[in-house]
Amino acid sequence: MATKVTAPGPMSAEQAAALTEFARTVKAAARAVSLYPATHPAIQGALGRVVAASRRLTAEGDVALVVHPDALVIGGRAPTRPDPAIGEFAELLHERLVGNLRVERDADTADWQAFLPLLGRAPEDLIAEGGIGKVWALTGRRHFEIREIDYAEVLRERAVGERAEWDRIIAHCMQGDVLEVDERALAVLAEIAGDSERFGEFLQRLQTSGEGDAKAGARAAALLRIVRSLVARISAQAPDQLDRTLRSMAEATARLTPEMMLALLAQAQQRDAGTEGAAAGQIVDRIGDRTVAAFVAGNIIAERGATGRLAQAFEALVPETDRRRPVLDEAREEVAQSSLGTESGFEELWQNAAGMLMSYSDKPFVSAEYARELSGARTQAIEIERISDDPPDRVQTWLATVADTAVRELDLQLLLDLLRLEPDPAQWRALSTLVVGEIERLTGLGEFVPAQQLLQALAHERGPEGRAAHSGAAAHAIEKLAAGPLVRYLVIHLRKVHDRDVASLNRLALTLGPGVIRPLAEALAGEEHKRALSRLREMLLGFGAAGRQSVERLKHSANPAVRRTAVELLRAFGGREALPELASMLDDADPHVQREAIRAIVQIGTEEAFGVLEHALVDGDGQSRNTILQQLLGLRDDKAVPLLCYVLDHTQPRGKLVNVHLAVIEALGGLSSHPESTRALKDVLFGGTWWAPFRTAALRQAAAVALRRLGSTEARAVLEEAAARGRRGVRSAARAQIG
Repeated sequence: MATKVTAPGPMSAEQAAALTEFARTVKAAARAVSLYPATHPAIQGALGRVVAASRRLTAEGDVALVVHPDALVIGGRAPTRPDPAIGEFAELLHERLVGNLRVERDADTADWQAFLPLLGRAPEDLIAEGGIGKVWALTGRRHFEIREIDYAEVLRERAVGERAEWDRIIAHCMQGDVLEVDERALAVLAEIAGDSERFGEFLQRLQTSGEGDAKAGARAAALLRIVRSLVARISAQAPDQLDRTLRSMAEATARLTPEMMLALLAQAQQRDAGTEGAAAGQIVDRIGDRTVAAFVAGNIIAERGATGRLAQAFEALVPETDRRRPVLDEAREEVAQSSLGTESGFEELWQNAAGMLMSYSDKPFVSAEYARELSGARTQAIEIERISDDPPDRVQTWLATVADTAVRELDLQLLLDLLRLEPDPAQWRALSTLVVGEIERLTGLGEFVPAQQLLQALAHERGPEGRAAHSGAAAHAIEKLAAGPLVRYLVIHLRKVHDRDVASLNRLALTLGPGVIRPLAEALAGEEHKRALSRLREMLLGFGAAGRQSVERLKHSANPAVRRTAVELLRAFGGREALPELASMLDDADPHVQREAIRAIVQIGTEEAFGVLEHALVDGDGQSRNTILQQLLGLRDDKAVPLLCYVLDHTQPRGKLVNVHLAVIEALGGLSSHPESTRALKDVLFGGTWWAPFRTAALRQAAAVALRRLGSTEARAVLEEAAARGRRGVRSAARAQIG
């Protein structure tokens, strides 16, 4: 019969360091022995290091290592924070069925040279030769003592003596006509009840028995029957052990599902109704915050989020609001350490779960008397299931009415009906607050259709056909939605939803109204996901004129990225209505905003738009004009050609505009050939005034260079014409470029 190893205590830091070095050195030496021939220098070096590490570990005498699957224990003690090398060495020994390894202080190089090759052999080969203990005995060395694990016996005991017995107890207790647990079962249960880990495993096995949801009531009834019988037996036979056992059982409730926990809590509320209630109450009284945190964490990991039943159980376990946050913080740490905590959407998942658990409460809607009736109904349902005299089709029909989908539909319809029928403004305002939270929750979960239905009901009261008494509350609720986390949920879904769901998200945004445009634009400014960027733009464009008016206000934002977004959206809305707003942003302090404003005006492309830029170039101060010109020339966009030609045609190169003309001419030469640019450059080449010869020569030379850079047939024809028939200065400038 295998003995159960007691939980190890802490090991001193010095011994833990010696054990870590020993484990790491032996594991490395075993690998070296398996890779190199016995005469290789690496073997001798590895053996020397192993002997030195062994001597440090056994400095105070022989050491007996107790081998666990992932740990090593000396004298009932283990390192507080074991190094991974200890776990790896323990696994190496455990795979070869080493249960105990005694290392004597006098172990030398010859002993280790005989022992290490055994660790490099396959476990199957050792078992075929009678086990590692027998193989070691054949070496004749005496400074190691190996005790093997008889796994066949362990597995046989576990299957026959524990798990199989658990299944028998569960099957017995789930029979509807059984009122008492037999003595043999109670003896087994009493043994494991004092160990919270084993009793938790038993509870998990109980919860997975039966045939799905149809047996949930029978499992709950079996749990209550077991609790009552156990408490009665321990109270009679070992009353001094009752409190410790109850605490162990209370700690094991962390393994319960929300449904089973609710059944236990409901029975605990019936303390005066019978012994089951009294026994359940004693366990519930001992459920601490740490256990509640483990219960919440386990169910969030299992369900990948919080459910309504979990929220109901959490609210019952921790009724005080100020206690909930510390419990949830502890649960978050446990969830973060699981595989769920490594996923990219963990923070959003946790915020949704925590928000649901923190905000859930049925006290404003369920009176104490009604709550007692609900608890009694749950208990009565368990009793009815014990009878089980209804045909299966009727049971399935009933179950369908309380399935999650049906309950959610009923919840939604109830809220819609209350929004439509509630006449009292104060009650309707309180209801709208509840609806706001529900809309945010549904949107976060991707339930867009029910969220839209609730939002539409609020918007109806805000509109002309709504009730005047409720209009203010509805408007306030919608403003709260626009300023809350709903926009963040919309952006997150825009990154990943299918195209067919985008329309639902757009309807949500449009129903919220212009108040959501600013947070959407700010989200757009910081968004990097290409799909979300495109969909956000389309969403904002869907607001039409109202969208443009709201976006215009974004140009005063302190955030340059938001102002650039405003320019981008004004350009997308287009039209002459956007020109005044774009013109005002030509003087923006941020050069990126200026560039985007210029690009937007260029793309509008009307004569009125060109006039706006001409006015800014001609009438602006020197710094503003230079900045605008630099940004305009820096666009390197062929769409800018008509605008540059417009500047040459409608302004005179005098004074401060001489440099402007020279820069524009140079820019035209660097863009693609265009009939307008060729024509404008020709006018400059053949133009000029006799009273400003130096300025005229500079402009002609710049125009000739620009025509040569264009390189088109038309541009070359202009140069040839100028070289042949132009005035002397014109001929000189053209011939220089032709030559």
